[in-house]
Amino acid sequence: MEIKILGPGCAKCTKVEEEVKSVVEELAVDAKVTKVKDIMEIASYGVFGTPAVVIDDAVKCVGKIPSRDEIKAWLKK
Repeated sequence: MEIKILGPGCAKCTKVEEEVKSVVEELAVDAKVTKVKDIMEIASYGVFGTPAVVIDDAVKCVGKIPSRDEIKAWLKK
């Protein structure tokens, strides 16, 4: 599984990255978590607000910090 956190590095983006990594570790999911800061790459996902979470090229949320329960639901599918 490939998880991308899209955002320039603001506090919300950092929080999303921390939460996603924490849930991945908690659930022992085999996933690679990367941070995407390049505006053009972020826009290539059709995302114009940050932070955003992309899992296996599917945009899961934009412009908010997802709850741990939301992240868990995405990772269990």
